Amino acid sequence: MTRRFTPTVVLKDNDVTDETIYTQRRKLLKQMGFLGTGALLSGGANAFGWFSDDEETAVSAPRPLDFKQNTTWGQDETLTPYEKVTQFNNFYEFGTGKEDPAKNAQNFKVDPWTLSIDGMVENPITLGYEELFSKFALEERIYRLRCVEAWSMVIPWTGFQLSHLLAMAKPLSSAKYVAFETLDSPTQMPGIRNAFVGGGLDYPYIEGLRLDEAAHPLTMMAVGVYGKTLPGQNGAPIRLVVPWKYGFKSIKSIVKITLTDKKPPTTWNQLAKQEYGFYANVNPNVDHPRWSQASERRITRGGLFKQTRIPTQLFNGYSEVAPLYANMDLTKQF
Repeated sequence: MTRRFTPTVVLKDNDVTDETIYTQRRKLLKQMGFLGTGALLSGGANAFGWFSDDEETAVSAPRPLDFKQNTTWGQDETLTPYEKVTQFNNFYEFGTGKEDPAKNAQNFKVDPWTLSIDGMVENPITLGYEELFSKFALEERIYRLRCVEAWSMVIPWTGFQLSHLLAMAKPLSSAKYVAFETLDSPTQMPGIRNAFVGGGLDYPYIEGLRLDEAAHPLTMMAVGVYGKTLPGQNGAPIRLVVPWKYGFKSIKSIVKITLTDKKPPTTWNQLAKQEYGFYANVNPNVDHPRWSQASERRITRGGLFKQTRIPTQLFNGYSEVAPLYANMDLTKQF
């Protein structure tokens, strides 16, 4: 089953998070010498918001996928339109402006692709491009996505549970964490090639989860959105989706997964650990040092008079993950 969509609406700055939050997050990078004035004011990061009134960047049509719908989550929620999901992205390898990834990932090559699973496993695995779509039965899940910048979306992802992939690799009993790594391709990714374009992050982008988090049924490896393969700006050909954590945990364009007994370093935590914790669970009671996390801007249809501000829920509303953190102080282990 494939969802049909017709991109018709252009995302305006009034549909998204207040410019102050965007500016404050980038201010950190600028203070550390990573962002130049030109980078801050180019593309979507203009003086009036994240998106200009220019025509939206054309997105090449990905191919349809075969999948079944999982109706456990999100059936009563309004989906964020496809054009907004694909035109409003954080993917610094393609630029720090919200519309930069859609512009700069148009020629991103994903075939051939190799995803390896190694480390503390009995059965190391290497998957090629087509195997990403055929190794496991695909399903569509509607999940909320909450960004640390206080905006959110509702997205129909297509993919499979990460636990199925981990089970195939057979983790050793000594494995405690799962580390992820994004493609490192300076020739295709201008943000890696040029520190000012990419915000000065230390590439390749890396992330990590505890093994029990990675094995939770909610944790998903997505290979599609809206029933079709992922566009480059959304993390083609395969990305992580952890719906109860802030979006930066859901690493894109993954080439390597490693099982380990040590907590892995993660990109944003290395840059500013006081602001971006390893766990990064959505928590309205723990503010970012420079803005509140008590509410969020839900990106839907509409413009100036249809802004949707809603209260943020603990674990982004996915209360079934609470037992994972039963003995933790979430104000300190954030």
